[in-house]
Amino acid sequence: MSKPSLAPNEPAKPRLGFAAQLLHSRETGIVGALVIMIVVLSIFAPDFASKGNLLNDARNLSFIGIVVLGQAAVMITGGIDLSVGSVWELAAVASAAMMQAGMGVFPACVLTLLICAVVGLFNGFCVTKLRMLPFVPTLATMSIARARALIITRGKAIDGFRPDGDAFFALGGGDIFDLPVPFVIFVVLAIIAAIVLKRTVFGRQLYAVGGNERAAVLTGLNVDRLKMSVYVMSSVLAGLAGIIEVSYLSSAISNQGLGKELSVIGGTALSGGEGTIISVFVGTVILEVLRNGLVLLGTDAYWQGVFVGSVIVLAMFIDQLRKGVWRRR
Repeated sequence: MSKPSLAPNEPAKPRLGFAAQLLHSRETGIVGALVIMIVVLSIFAPDFASKGNLLNDARNLSFIGIVVLGQAAVMITGGIDLSVGSVWELAAVASAAMMQAGMGVFPACVLTLLICAVVGLFNGFCVTKLRMLPFVPTLATMSIARARALIITRGKAIDGFRPDGDAFFALGGGDIFDLPVPFVIFVVLAIIAAIVLKRTVFGRQLYAVGGNERAAVLTGLNVDRLKMSVYVMSSVLAGLAGIIEVSYLSSAISNQGLGKELSVIGGTALSGGEGTIISVFVGTVILEVLRNGLVLLGTDAYWQGVFVGSVIVLAMFIDQLRKGVWRRR
């Protein structure tokens, strides 16, 4: 007796080759852009490749990089936090003012981070419980935090404080194995963020919320709690960056985080549900390399913002091109 014929199966999809995987990868374009930028700057601005300049770049990019990690988590859930720059400012001036008034480093920093957490909690509450669009409460707290920073400083720098000797200043100005301490902190936090997003239930839940919030609710996820947690995380990391920068500069002014609200390029999608820490890390490096390169090339300071903004738009365009042309349907 002959065996019954089986129903034809769907043809197996061919596995992508290495080259095709590279084209489909979110990181490929942004890493390639960074490599090209480094090569070009090394040729036309020889000082760029010097050890001192590279270490200085590593220190400078670390402050915004720490902030971007929190901003990326918010964007993965489909939100946005416009207040991070102002929270950065508020944390800087608040911690400096408390230490100038005689408070110890540890209580001043802890209290500052608690204040930042409250700002994030307020943003998350407005987004989840009051059902506001994310840009509304974060725009409001951006204005409030910046105003509070101005109230504390009265437009003047806070300096001259010596908290617990000079140990505090090593947080931003010190080195570990010849690497700037802020850069080491940034790398450690980036590794932790990458593990949390890719290897934990919490991380997968964040992607689920950003990918399809309605489906996430139906599967039983506590979407409100998840969203509130990332807004708190974003504000606390912005506050941490402010504290570390105060340690480096030994002073605080009210415009330290000005214009840092939208510094995530090539790492996450505004629509939510996707993004990698590697891309966020590389995107942060690109912005600092570009700024530093423009200075070394003698570019007019008034034109530097034009170039930075153009690179951000170009990065978003390339990412959309990748999703529309390179990705298999």
